[in-house]
Amino acid sequence: MKKLLFLAAFVLAAQVTFAQAAAASQSSADYAVATVDNPTHDFGKIKQGVPVTHEFVFVNKGKVPMIITNAQPSCGCTVPSWTKDPIPPGGSGFVKATFNAAAPGAFDKSVTVTANVENGVIMLRIRGEVMANTPNN
Repeated sequence: MKKLLFLAAFVLAAQVTFAQAAAASQSSADYAVATVDNPTHDFGKIKQGVPVTHEFVFVNKGKVPMIITNAQPSCGCTVPSWTKDPIPPGGSGFVKATFNAAAPGAFDKSVTVTANVENGVIMLRIRGEVMANTPNN
């Protein structure tokens, strides 16, 4: 009786494991595939007090529409905006990152884009150096 119970439990566990693996492989087809030429943009040297903007362009190479649900900056000095409509397969969308160059010095900021891609997020980076205002500027 114990052997029969053990065998039944083993078969049930194997079926559950197989079903989960099959569901996981099927669900990967439900993700958009976003490509961006360069996820990092270097502004180089910029003037203090002058906001700068870069537009990251995404191409959806998947089979389902890409939906960007959020773009979260690493600090309040960066303001993102993004494509609100679904990006169809083969289509393109954007995330713009505007950095307010208030304080002099080097900067390296990130924008975490939440979308229906395989890992759920896409990391974008902006960097550069803010040059202090001088009386001759």
